Amino acid sequence: MQLAVHMKLESDAIFGNGMSVPGGEDISVQTDVQGFPFLKGSTFKGIFREELINYLAWEKKTGEEAEAIVERLMGVSGSHDLESPGKMIVSDLCLHPDLIKQIQEEEELSPREITEMFTYLRTFTSLEGGLAKEGSLRSARCIKKGLNFYGICVCQEEDAAMIKDVLGLIKWVGTMRSRGFGKVNVTGEEVLL
Repeated sequence: MQLAVHMKLESDAIFGNGMSVPGGEDISVQTDVQGFPFLKGSTFKGIFREELINYLAWEKKTGEEAEAIVERLMGVSGSHDLESPGKMIVSDLCLHPDLIKQIQEEEELSPREITEMFTYLRTFTSLEGGLAKEGSLRSARCIKKGLNFYGICVCQEEDAAMIKDVLGLIKWVGTMRSRGFGKVNVTGEEVLL
């Protein structure tokens, strides 16, 4: 069974790519080769795993029961086994394909121009005694709030209701969540084939 995953950014977000731009950005965002920002499916699945564990605790599952459900649905942590029956598969979360197509058709934009269309550069500093701490200026590329990202989750039909519940529990994604970045609203709906 397939679920359509919809994630709306309720605040600016940083889907870090682990890279920096010397003299420019200390934290860059994950983009495809054309410059469109996206959230990796593996990153989203890690966030889902955390919320699944919380959900199972709230459902008062024993440690063994919860561990068995997590392992069946998510696989063994750190394992790359894609063949396990019942294992959930999640695609990358990307901007809507129609939006991407429209931007590509309208004009010739470089990947950097496309990235800048959906993001902006924000600077931060640490405070010490009410003043900016020397040498603490940092910059991060932020994805603008209000954008919608879409993906697909493939799962067993009997797991769909639980997966939809857990998706609804995801409230924060990305880097610098403790500073208010990455507040999201996530939903999952069955795809009729």
